[in-house]
Amino acid sequence: MSESVTKIHVLEYRGRTFLLFASAGAFSPVVGSLVWIEDPDVAWIDGEVVEIKDQDIKVLCTSGETVVVKASNVYPKDAEAPPCGVDDMTKLAYLHEPGVLDNLRSRYDINEIYTYTGNILIAVNPFCKLPHLYDSHMMAQYKGAAFGELSPHPFAVADAAYRLMMNEGVSQSILVSGESGAGKTESTKLLMRYLAYMGGRAAVEGRTVEQQVLESNPVLEAFGNAKTVRNNNSSRFGKFVEIQFDQSGRISGAAVRTYLLERSRVCQVSDPERNYHCFYMLCAAPPEDIKKYKLGHPRTFHYLNQSNCYELDGVDDAKEYIDTRRAMEIVGISSDEQDGIFRVVAAILHLGNIEFAKGKEIDSSTPKDEKSWFHLKTAAELLMCDVKLLEDSLCKRVIVTRDETITKWLDPESAAVSRDALAKIVYSRLFDWLVDTINSSIGQDPNSKFLIGVLDIYGFESFKTNSFEQFCINLTNEKLQQHFNQHVFKMEQEEYTKEEINWSYIEFVDNQDILDLIEKKPGGIIALLDEACMFPRSTHETFAQKLYQTFKNHKRFAKPKLSRSDFTICHYAGDVTYQTELFLDKNKDYVVAEHQALLSASNCSFVSGLFPPLAEDSSKTSKFSSIGSRFKQQLQQLLETLSSTEPHYIRCVKPNNLLKPAIFEHKNVLQQLRCGGVMEAIRISCAGYPTRKPFVEFVDRFGLLAPEVFNGSTDEVTACKNLLQRVGLEGYQIGKTKVFLRAGQMADLDARRSEVLGRSASIIQRKVRSYLARRSFISLRKSARQIQAVCRGELARRIYEGMRREASSVMIQRDWRMHVARKAYKELYSSAISIQTGMRGMAARSELRFRRQTKAAIIIQSQCRKFLARLHYKEIKKAAITTQCAWRGRVARKELRKLKMAARETGALQAAKNKLEKQVEELTWRLQLEKRMRADLEESKTQENEKLQSALQEMQNQFKETKAMLEKEREAARRAAEQAPVIQEVPVVDNAMLEKLNSENEKLKALVSSLEKKIDETEKKYEEANKVSEERLKQALDAESKIIQLKTAMQRLEEKFSDIESENQILRQQTLLKTPVKNTSGLPPTPPTPATPVLENGHHASEESKVNEPQSTTPVKKFGTESDSRLRRSIIDRQHENVDALINCVVKNIGFSQGKPVAAFTIYKCLLHWKSFEAERTSVFDRLIQMIGSEIENQDNNDHMAYWLSNTSALLFLLQQSMKGASGAAPQRKLPPATSLFGRMTMGFRSSPSSANLPAPALEVVRQVEAKYPALLFKQQLTAYVEKIYGIIRDNLKKELSSLLSLCIQAPRTSKGVLRSGRSFGKDSPASHWQSIIESLNTLLATLKENFVPPILVQKIYTQTFSYINVQLFNSLLLRRECCTFSNGEYVKAGLAELELWCCQAKDEYAGSSWDELKHIRQAVGFLVIHQKYRISYDEITNDLCPILSVQQLYRICTLYWDDNYNTRSVSPDVISSMRVLMTEDSNNAVSNSFLLDDNSSIPFSVDDLSTKLNVKDFSDVKPAEELLEQPAFEFLHE
Repeated sequence: MSESVTKIHVLEYRGRTFLLFASAGAFSPVVGSLVWIEDPDVAWIDGEVVEIKDQDIKVLCTSGETVVVKASNVYPKDAEAPPCGVDDMTKLAYLHEPGVLDNLRSRYDINEIYTYTGNILIAVNPFCKLPHLYDSHMMAQYKGAAFGELSPHPFAVADAAYRLMMNEGVSQSILVSGESGAGKTESTKLLMRYLAYMGGRAAVEGRTVEQQVLESNPVLEAFGNAKTVRNNNSSRFGKFVEIQFDQSGRISGAAVRTYLLERSRVCQVSDPERNYHCFYMLCAAPPEDIKKYKLGHPRTFHYLNQSNCYELDGVDDAKEYIDTRRAMEIVGISSDEQDGIFRVVAAILHLGNIEFAKGKEIDSSTPKDEKSWFHLKTAAELLMCDVKLLEDSLCKRVIVTRDETITKWLDPESAAVSRDALAKIVYSRLFDWLVDTINSSIGQDPNSKFLIGVLDIYGFESFKTNSFEQFCINLTNEKLQQHFNQHVFKMEQEEYTKEEINWSYIEFVDNQDILDLIEKKPGGIIALLDEACMFPRSTHETFAQKLYQTFKNHKRFAKPKLSRSDFTICHYAGDVTYQTELFLDKNKDYVVAEHQALLSASNCSFVSGLFPPLAEDSSKTSKFSSIGSRFKQQLQQLLETLSSTEPHYIRCVKPNNLLKPAIFEHKNVLQQLRCGGVMEAIRISCAGYPTRKPFVEFVDRFGLLAPEVFNGSTDEVTACKNLLQRVGLEGYQIGKTKVFLRAGQMADLDARRSEVLGRSASIIQRKVRSYLARRSFISLRKSARQIQAVCRGELARRIYEGMRREASSVMIQRDWRMHVARKAYKELYSSAISIQTGMRGMAARSELRFRRQTKAAIIIQSQCRKFLARLHYKEIKKAAITTQCAWRGRVARKELRKLKMAARETGALQAAKNKLEKQVEELTWRLQLEKRMRADLEESKTQENEKLQSALQEMQNQFKETKAMLEKEREAARRAAEQAPVIQEVPVVDNAMLEKLNSENEKLKALVSSLEKKIDETEKKYEEANKVSEERLKQALDAESKIIQLKTAMQRLEEKFSDIESENQILRQQTLLKTPVKNTSGLPPTPPTPATPVLENGHHASEESKVNEPQSTTPVKKFGTESDSRLRRSIIDRQHENVDALINCVVKNIGFSQGKPVAAFTIYKCLLHWKSFEAERTSVFDRLIQMIGSEIENQDNNDHMAYWLSNTSALLFLLQQSMKGASGAAPQRKLPPATSLFGRMTMGFRSSPSSANLPAPALEVVRQVEAKYPALLFKQQLTAYVEKIYGIIRDNLKKELSSLLSLCIQAPRTSKGVLRSGRSFGKDSPASHWQSIIESLNTLLATLKENFVPPILVQKIYTQTFSYINVQLFNSLLLRRECCTFSNGEYVKAGLAELELWCCQAKDEYAGSSWDELKHIRQAVGFLVIHQKYRISYDEITNDLCPILSVQQLYRICTLYWDDNYNTRSVSPDVISSMRVLMTEDSNNAVSNSFLLDDNSSIPFSVDDLSTKLNVKDFSDVKPAEELLEQPAFEFLHE
């Protein structure tokens, strides 16, 4: 770079670097440079340098126009600036007017209306609603966040003020400035909303302080706002709202201070402006009010028809009138006071219509015509004063001298001035009264410790015509600018002191000379104006001449050439020319004695209250009072208040004068930035060490200038020192955390860095070209080799084809010869095989015939022997069964007759009860005897079968022996035949033996047939006997069921009888003792008989005990004795002792059994046994609820909370299972279990025969009950406690993770220490934060597992926790630009991988769908780590990469993205434009505009969900508390 570079001021503000050019000539452009040039239409336009000739530069503008400008008139443009701007303009590389304008315009185009300049917030009015920026969730994000950590916002300024107030104990002030229409009032409302959010107190009469202050705005706006050229609702007064706080930071009160109401507007209005809103509202009031105040259209009143504007677009004055009335009621203004207010407003309008003409006397005046007299009388009527006195006060003036009182007439002109003075003073007093009333309504706290003041003050004004109001407004801004400059200068010096660097006092240009010019006493403009007002003959021309003479040599004062009464002041924001025509009139502020006396004597208490009587000496004459002096005093008081506070600044900017969205007028905005002092603050910062760079960032940026300095370096400080020494800089300072550089040194380092990067780029280009040439050579060589290989392959294939044909011919000849030889061999082979097969078949068939004959003989013999044995067995079996059936039938018929006789005798049923039981026992004994006989018969049958089988076996053995002897004889005969000579065969047969065998065979056949007949007869008899026995068994069962029904009926009658007797006994006792019976349970007391134990709920232990009571005891004998009452009390005491024992036991951590909580199971068993669920009233549930509530008071102990979550959820599950179906219709009454011998025998008959030998089934764990109201209420309360404990554990985990999550999202920024050279100075490991999160998750999971919390609850806890992690990380990504980077995306992605691994290790049983809850941050991080984002289309982003993210969220990420490592670009401008179009279409939808996520803290499960995931069988093996098992009262727990 040329030597002119040294003229560049390099500014480092709040740790960021930018270049500030003292003049455009300090920049030396080259061809191709991007520059800014002045443009008469848009102030500045960018372009590219295409040609340079000496001092003339040809620039091709982006508009397509080519312009030739001087080199001194161009400014550099940062080519690497983000397309969507930066959130802090101190981060700009070139901080000049075009750079600031372009940054604000870029952010305004994407609806980013807030931008920082250091600690100053610039707010550009969007002229449209952006509701997503101001909801409660956004306030929660900024709560406690460091200033600058999140995106710029008024909430950040308010939070910084509140934190400083609480931490340092110093009151704060927030100065909101800007011209009319810039949005000051709206910004003030936002600040108050946030302060009320941070320090809100309990509402007073349903309204908070913030609400009361905001509710006062409509009243103040109605009487203090008006339409101006630039704003339809311009505040024509300054407002300072004090929010007062107590020691704990809670709002304790508030007050509203107002300054300089523009009272001249009451009488004088310029076209196209309007008067104050209240006048037009009153003219649009309901007809009855208009008639009451005798009003009409605004054009009929002089004070309103000076302008042609009577209505505002989109504003209904009639509706505003009703709203203002309602707002008055809210702030505490009564209906009478409201009537007085509008009487005064109407009277002012009528006063304006009074015109004067010359009277009869010289220089006198009188009302001009009947119309004037009408308005005069109407005004007097509304003010409730005398008409004549009102006329005299307007047309006459009383002069009090030492000797006499002189009455002087006023000419018509003076009378009109007197009329206007009366109207202005009345309106001014009315406005002051409204302010005092509002302050009284809000309530001030005189004992408040701190305050935060929000100053809503008018900005610098410069119009074509500037009068006294503009003069006072600009004086205010000069004062505030001096305060602002001092604050910025103080911050610079505090920064140097904090870093412990050597520095001397820095001089900076102050505007004290302007303030002295205006307010110095004596000799200032205000003093000269007051002096001129005191002389009756002074005019504005004489006043102007006095100013010209006094300040002709002042450098800040000038006289316009073409004017005789105007003067110009060189303000900090520019030159302003003032017209003095109305200075004197507007500066006068005295109350005419006649006006004071007239209105003080008004019959209207409200009007007389506005003008309290003055002292006697002061009431006789009119004393002069200056508005300028009074305003100067108020301004001094305001500055004293501000000086005692720590200031914060918000500069509001109006982007266009059309008051429409999406229009950015560069010239207008530039003028407002100058007026707001933004550039002035930067100029002050350049006076010392403007460049400040943290060590890590400095080494990271300039380490490439001298990489060798890192060899042996152990920290960043040493590396920075060595680097600066190596490059040869002088005059720098090394602070504690930053490097401080003089102006120009940063540019020198950047120039050297650019040179090194240029050399590196040349090397990279050389290497790339070498790589491309080598790749081309390798490609050519590879092609040549491929061609050669193809040619050689073709030649080889042809040679191979000839060789293959020759080999094929030889192979064909060989195969043919082989085929002929094989055919001859197969024919010979087939003939031989056919001959052999025939011979072998003949031999085999002969052998087969012999074997079949032998087998048939054997089968016949075996069947015969088996038939004889079976026949014998059936005969014996049939005889035995016949005998048994006959006997059993006889016994059963006998029993049946006895049962029928007993059933008929129902009248004597109870007397024959014992006898019937004996008979049943006897019958049972007989049946058992029959069973034994049947078993003996079966046993004998088995023995007989065994005998038959043994006999059959012996016969088979004999048959085998006979067969073997026969074979031997045949073999011997065959051998003998072969040896003997052939002779004639002689048959040798033993006829005797043959006949004997035949006779035995016939006998056996006869025996078999006889046995078959006997067996058939026996089977028939057995079937008949079996049918008879079944009929008798059926009759016995019917008899048993009738007996059970009779028993049930008797039990019911006994219960009714006992209840009636108990009620009679209680009535007798009440009659005798005259005292009510005390019953703790609230139920009718039951007879306390020893045989019937009473439990907690007052019910009997069981119904069976009543059945077994001795019948000889009558109910009358059970009641009425004194011992019964003592017994009853003792039983109640025992009940309470049992409940106390239960609670004392379960309060302790008695552990778990079979993975289920012992305490819950024990409580359920006790409630079930005590029948508490069926009680109408009981106190045991209240005791349990109180016990659970006291146990969970220590909410920080997750182990204790998990233990009770396990117990309450298990108890809730058992209650849910018991009460299923019981809450509806009452269940039918079940029959009592059969306890008699006959009943048990009958139940045994009903069951299968094989069930007699099985063990008895276990008792059911859960029993259905008919729950009453106390039980249902207990279930609801228990459900609430389960949800509460669940929420406590979940919130504890969230609280533990919240600090870690903030470290995780900030870790890459705070622990960055990796240099480009590869050497790291980082001390902390960012991964440790993620490991801490994993440890927290594992710790809680282990705790929940140890306490056997149901997996469904564990799943929900972690699902909601992961959702919280998703919300926190995602919102931080959208609110913090430093987090929306490539490196941060890689870091967060690595952390998410740790969470995914945890989910896999925890498994679905406990993790559930936790991983899916991170979908927003996963997709956002996945988008951040994509390298070539500019190649991705919008459809690919929304359909493939980030389908879950909304357009607003994607737009936010794309505009905030920046790459701190690889310099990758964001998405293309076309994608940004597409998103912007979609956002514009949905701009009216408040929901769609919100880009932040909300954390869902609801309870995500129900009792039914809990019931479906648990199983009753899991409680079957649970053991109750061992401590209770040892007590006699809890013996039922053994069951």
